[in-house]
Amino acid sequence: MNILDRHIFRSILTTALAAVALFAFVLAAGNVIRDLLGPLLSGQLPLLSFGRLVLLLVPFVISYALPLGMLTGVLLTLGRLSSDSEITAMRAAGLSIPRIARPAMILAVLGVALALRVNFESMPWARVQYHRELAVAIRANPLSYLRPKTFIREFPGYVVYVGSMDQGSRDGSDVHDFWFWQLDSERRVVRFVRSQSGRVEYDETANDFIVKLSNAVVSEYDRNAPDDFGQPLKVGTVEQFDPFRLSLSKYFGNEGVHQKLQWMTYAELAAEKERVLHEPVAPGGERQHERNVMKVSLTIQDKINMALAVFSFAFVGVPLGIKVSRRETSANLGVAVLLALAYYFLIVVVGWLDQHPEYRPDLLLWVPNLVFLSMGVWLLRRIDRA
Repeated sequence: MNILDRHIFRSILTTALAAVALFAFVLAAGNVIRDLLGPLLSGQLPLLSFGRLVLLLVPFVISYALPLGMLTGVLLTLGRLSSDSEITAMRAAGLSIPRIARPAMILAVLGVALALRVNFESMPWARVQYHRELAVAIRANPLSYLRPKTFIREFPGYVVYVGSMDQGSRDGSDVHDFWFWQLDSERRVVRFVRSQSGRVEYDETANDFIVKLSNAVVSEYDRNAPDDFGQPLKVGTVEQFDPFRLSLSKYFGNEGVHQKLQWMTYAELAAEKERVLHEPVAPGGERQHERNVMKVSLTIQDKINMALAVFSFAFVGVPLGIKVSRRETSANLGVAVLLALAYYFLIVVVGWLDQHPEYRPDLLLWVPNLVFLSMGVWLLRRIDRA
């Protein structure tokens, strides 16, 4: 590399790293708020565990932030060079647009290699470790999840409110002023129960709370039309309400994460594909077998294409950055976000075909990258001839 190449390379690298950090922060913040902030505020997560879990989110969000960061870095850097007439000066010195873009392409190839490593190794390991450590932290003091004087909506099919709790052991505690609303599949209330006293026990084997209530007032709604307030409401009192379970599957349901295709390493995916290919097929199960094989193939191709997107985004960003010729960060960020949305929309559309292996969605998954690369070639030729 000559001095000019190093200047462009460093400028794009610095800007891309800052953009990756920004997008990673935005993506990680959503996961932190959804999964970690509540347990941290309720005292279930020690501060050190919280910090480690946040760090384990980094490889996951980097896999999505890296293509966006590369595109933003190329757009911002080349847009600034173009607006300052530095691109014009380079072309007057006899450099073609592809030659000017060479540092960006080298950086993009390095980015693809990093993305492949993240997608197939770092991210799967981090996701598995993240759910394991979160489960361990919650299991150490599960009853603290029932925060007094708080409406808890995380239990599938229930909304729970606890007035107060006695200081109990890890396995169980007495509760007072216990309310719960049972919901149907459309999250409509079909039953409301209020009890002055009861007991909550933790079943470590099933990772459930077992709730036993005494002297409960039960209000039953019409299950066919629970939101029709013209229907009569059935109200009764029971001395001992039938015990029921509140599932902690949100935190413990992912302990078998090695079975999740998205969180498998390349070696695990290859072994899974071989297993699925050679498993016995029952009569009439040929189509389901094809779907199972396609899901594994689609996961592998998706990880490869997400890595290749780093190069595709950079490739189309070169002519767009030169053509837009803007120094404004907000304008170039807007262009980057719109392009990324178009790319991910195409990926989602292809993903809808995972139940139709006859359409070969594993091959169609390459279409978004081919579209971006073709668009980049067309724009580069237009600008180079200008």
